[in-house]
Amino acid sequence: MKILGIGDIVGKPGRRAVKALLPGLVHEYRIDLIIGNGENAAGGLGLTPSTAQELFDSGIDVITSGNHIWAHKEIIPYLDASLPLLRPLNYSPIAPGRGYLFRDNVLIVSLVGRVFIVSFDCPFRAMDQLLAELQDKPNIVVVDFHAEATSEKVAMGRYLDGRVSAVFGTHTHVGTIDARILPRGTAYVTDIGMVGPVDSVIGDDMDSVINRFLTQIPGRLSVGKGKVVFDAILVEVNEESGKAISIERIQRMAD
Repeated sequence: MKILGIGDIVGKPGRRAVKALLPGLVHEYRIDLIIGNGENAAGGLGLTPSTAQELFDSGIDVITSGNHIWAHKEIIPYLDASLPLLRPLNYSPIAPGRGYLFRDNVLIVSLVGRVFIVSFDCPFRAMDQLLAELQDKPNIVVVDFHAEATSEKVAMGRYLDGRVSAVFGTHTHVGTIDARILPRGTAYVTDIGMVGPVDSVIGDDMDSVINRFLTQIPGRLSVGKGKVVFDAILVEVNEESGKAISIERIQRMAD
């Protein structure tokens, strides 16, 4: 099975790039399952029902998220609905939504990190509990670990090596060069990157971000403009063993 993980999709430019590029990639690589992080898809912060549907219509099968999933309150009822949309597993168990789902005989899990973000339940213990409690779980398990610290993400990859098929790091919007298959068969990358404007600061307007650093005055940032980079990771997994066969970074450009 070939699984594509798409990095954080940023605003309208990111959504348009997904729509433009994804069909060609599916045809070129014969992709079976597409997972995209959509927590910045609505104006660069959060997700709305309409932007989620736009991503599904463009070919994404499952949307994962992170610490910005609550930015638009209108999405909350949809977290408990039938849409293939995840909030992180290690939020409070009484929070709306779900942290995992099954799609095409694959278990997809969304996690959020704790270092440099805010306090959540432990993502390591949350995964331990999920893997121990699930009955008849499929061989293929894919985790989107939405975290800031590279050390926390590397540790999670090593912790889950051999127990899941792939760990995709998201959140920083900066792709890393460490895509690899770990010793026990788990495909891993610290961060996929983003689908967002190249001439920006992690997807946001450069001048607005620089001004915030200079003045320390908080304010809503606007999404950048211009050419868009499409960052993704393609993993091929043995369906019988659940072990990764290959991992490949894919990067494309869109107007």
